[in-house]
This record gives sequence, structure tokens and C-alpha cells, in this order.
Amino acid sequence: MNKRSGRIRPQSGRWMWSAACLAGAAIAAMAWIAEHRPAAQAYPEDQAIIYMKSIEDFQNASADLAGLREKGDGKKLVDDESGAAAGQGLSEANPDSARAADGAGHRPGRAQERSEQASLLVRVYLTEEKRIEQVPLETYVRGVVAAEMPLDFQPAALEAQAIAARTYLIRRLWTNDRSGVPVRGADVTDTVTHQVYKSLKQMEQLKAADRKHWDKLDQAVRNTRGLVMTYDGQPIQALFFASTDGYTEASETVFGDALPYLRPVASPWDAVLAPTYEETVEIPLSDLYRKLGIDAEPAMAQGAAGAALKIVKKAAGHRVRAAAIGSRTFSGEQLREKLGLRSTSFTWSVKQQAAVITTYGNGHGVGMSQWGAEGMARKGMTAENIVKHYYTGIELKNVSELIR
Repeated sequence: MNKRSGRIRPQSGRWMWSAACLAGAAIAAMAWIAEHRPAAQAYPEDQAIIYMKSIEDFQNASADLAGLREKGDGKKLVDDESGAAAGQGLSEANPDSARAADGAGHRPGRAQERSEQASLLVRVYLTEEKRIEQVPLETYVRGVVAAEMPLDFQPAALEAQAIAARTYLIRRLWTNDRSGVPVRGADVTDTVTHQVYKSLKQMEQLKAADRKHWDKLDQAVRNTRGLVMTYDGQPIQALFFASTDGYTEASETVFGDALPYLRPVASPWDAVLAPTYEETVEIPLSDLYRKLGIDAEPAMAQGAAGAALKIVKKAAGHRVRAAAIGSRTFSGEQLREKLGLRSTSFTWSVKQQAAVITTYGNGHGVGMSQWGAEGMARKGMTAENIVKHYYTGIELKNVSELIR
């Protein structure tokens, strides 16, 4: 994303589908296989891709994947007018977690789920290496969780992060969203533009260096295999961030679009657990004016300058929605971005020709708080409890249900 994500970092480091008839299905599927077949590389056994060997397999895969696309294209999502990328704005963008049942109340068989999900390959553009890495969906989710959340977090928090990461990716495929991808043939990048992702090589290094945490991560992904969050039958915009000021924020406050599942909710755990919950910075007034594009410093004494820094309006989640500096008014997000603040929940004053700004929480504040998820997990809450707290009114479904 172009805006600061405010996500936690670990301490270390579509397709085109169409199938109108039998022949069309076969041709489309063959093209898809050619486009998505991984380059020759040694996958660990548990990451092996299931290849489709018969024309029937080609046809079935094409129909399934085309179905996923048709569902998204046939129902224009109300919150997808200009694409979606997590954290860029809606225009940018436990062991007991049960598998979702289908419409008839039957749960897909494990072999059937594996077959359907194995056909979903994710093409990740590795920014520094300038190449595309193609991996199965669950391998991608594991790489994202490893990069986005500390592995010493509770299992339920890791599981909640896995569900959010998987949902984000599936939504991009559902809406055919290619925003933020600098090259053709990739679905996402490995950066905060989409979701930070550790490559196969990096994950092998992690496995060799810290098998205990790798196994913990792997189990969290396996426990939630295929699970995504939906609202009204569609995968949601699964935004997340590091920590709150005590409340999450409404999506329209930050990104413009009002989504029914991204509502303000209480998150009291952050203030207790998050190491970056509160931060105070001092910015010389001359620098503050320059960063905000104010050409000349107001001709005022220090006291008047202090009076000129005013919080004009706060949002439902208690964050700053608008603030004034002299005669200029800025949104909270503008100030956060231009001044490099951790969040839009802040207080400020003037001291010795410097603006003293104290922020609370870290990140845009919409969706799931990662430190809040950790706090809930420490209280014995499950991954399902966590995601249903932060994403109002959502349901958990299996990816295979969306394909069918």
C-alpha cells in the first residue's frame, strides 16, 4: 500500500477462465494450466502441487475456476467500485474451527477440498528478486502469516490471521483485482501493497532455523485450511492492522466506502499488550509546515501557534477525522501519511516551536487488530471468536463452496 500499513512485522527479517462449452472449457483450462504451471522447483512434500493429467480434469478445473470468476463478475460488489487492496483504502486497497457446510448441510470431503484448493495457485511477484513465484493457496497463506504476525503469538491469533490472509487473496481473485501489480502474470506482490509474503526460500530458511515456530505456524494454517470470511455470500475485504487506541474504525471514515462488516468495535487488549501502543514525537514547526505543504509559517507567537493546532472532528472510533492548522484543514489520514504518524488517534500541542504529537495505536484502524487478536487468544477465545468480533456479521465458509 502507499499508506503506512501499521501492521505488525515479525522480529526477524487470474486468471482468465471461460468455459461456455466442452471444447471451450478444455481450451481455457489448458491455457490456464500453461499459465499457472510452476517453474521447475523442488517443493517440500507437504507443498506438492496436484497436477491435472486428463482432459476431464482440465474441464473440471476450468469450470470450477470459471465459476469463481462468474460469481464475482455476475454480482458487482457494492464496495468494489474501483478495486481493492488491503490497507490502501477500499479503492486502493483453533483447533475447533469447523469446516463450513454446503447449502445442503453437508461438509465437503477432505479429498474433495484438497483437490479443489490444489487447483488454486497464487502467482506472487517477488519485488526484490523481480520474478514471479507460483505456489498453492495454503502455501501462500503460510508465507503471509509468517511475514505479517509474530510467530510467538497464540495459536488462535495465528489462525485468525490465516483466515484474514486467505480471505484477502480469494477476494482479489473473486473481483479480478489486479491493482498494485507491476508485471503481467502475477496476482499479488510480496509487499504491503497487498500482503507481505515470505518466499519458499525464506520459509525453508525459517524451517531450518526455527522448527518449533515453523510447526506452530504450519498447524495454524492447517487448522483453518480453506476457510474464508464471507458477507452475503461474498468474500469480504479483510483489512487488518497492528493495534488500536481502544476501538477499531468504520471503513468509510478511512477509505470512503461504508461496509457493513467493517464497523467500530471495542478492542481493550491493545493498550495492555501492544509495545507500540503509545508514541510521542516532536516535529519542528518549520518541518511540519513543509510536510503539509504550507508555504509560509504563520506569523504568530508560540502561544498563538499552539492555539492554531486544533482537532476539529473525531470519528465514531475516536480517531481524528479532521484537524486544523491555522486556516488549513486536513483529514486525520492526510496528517498520518504526511507526518509519518503511527495512527490517526492523537493529541498535539506546541512546545518551543515544535509540535508535540502523541499517537495511540498503530495502523489505519479498520478491521482486525493483530494485538487485539492476541489479547483475545490469551483470554481463551478461538480464531472464529476473534474474526467474528472484528468483522461484524460475517460467516466462515470453505473456498470450495465459493467455487461451486
